[in-house]
Amino acid sequence: QVQLVESGGGLVQAGGSLRLSCAASGSIFSINDMGWYRQAPGEQRELVASITSSSMSNYADSVKGRFTISRDNAKNTVFLQMNSLKPEDTAVYYCNANVRVYSGRYYVHWGQGTQVTVSS
Repeated sequence: QVQLVESGGGLVQAGGSLRLSCAASGSIFSINDMGWYRQAPGEQRELVASITSSSMSNYADSVKGRFTISRDNAKNTVFLQMNSLKPEDTAVYYCNANVRVYSGRYYVHWGQGTQVTVSS
């Protein structure tokens, strides 16, 4: 079994910063891509940022220049540093990981989500 546990969400004023963390644990051989998604009320879940095992990153246009994704491969952890937050960033943020287990197969896992609320 593999678990992804997120932390770091909360309430912040516009212009503020938050840092999200997501730690993967369990029967992990390696992790390929990791990412952060978000879902606002009434909206579809959307990709915020992703990062490969060699730390190549990709961002949604709406967060470029404000958010930074990073990872610690030794700790199976992915981070999302969010700066210059806007009210429209308010959403539940989910981490995602493409995990290779010891059988050699890959499975996509999701965290439980963490709420980020940005007040104006």
